[in-house]
Amino acid sequence: MTIYAILFYLIAAVMILSTAMAVTRSNMVHAVLYLVISFFGSAVLFFLLGAPLLGALEVIIYAGAIMVLFLFIVMMLKVEVTDDGGVPIGQLAAAGVICGIYFLACVLLMKFSGPSAKEPMQALLVQPKHFGNHLFRQHWLAIEMISLLLLVALVGVLHLGLSRGRRREETKGGDGG
Repeated sequence: MTIYAILFYLIAAVMILSTAMAVTRSNMVHAVLYLVISFFGSAVLFFLLGAPLLGALEVIIYAGAIMVLFLFIVMMLKVEVTDDGGVPIGQLAAAGVICGIYFLACVLLMKFSGPSAKEPMQALLVQPKHFGNHLFRQHWLAIEMISLLLLVALVGVLHLGLSRGRRREETKGGDGG
């Protein structure tokens, strides 16, 4: 086993553990921070696999911009942390069933796929300039739609956070203040 294989499995284990922690945390800020660890792990895996552009994009876009947006949303909504013992057993059972179906589908796909699927993938090197040109010329509409969707989500969270703040102030004011 090479040092790359050891690093790959070690980072993959950290990613799986941090993702499991992100899913099972009741404190949303902690969940987002565990998700950031998972995104950094996937970025390191991209670097190990020889795709530094994807690793950099993973850090900039997911671990950077989107996670900051998630943290902003969590802090604006001011979700109250409940210490009720964790995730309900019904949700864990549903997640276990979905994971089992996914694992079974992966095993069946590996078992019954054609002989060409067992060959290793060919490495393909693309310069960032060509990748950017392809992305913004072929998929500009999807990128604009996603950015608009994120903007609408941000405005919605601002609206929810402001209306909750007003309700709290009205409640405090009605209590004799």
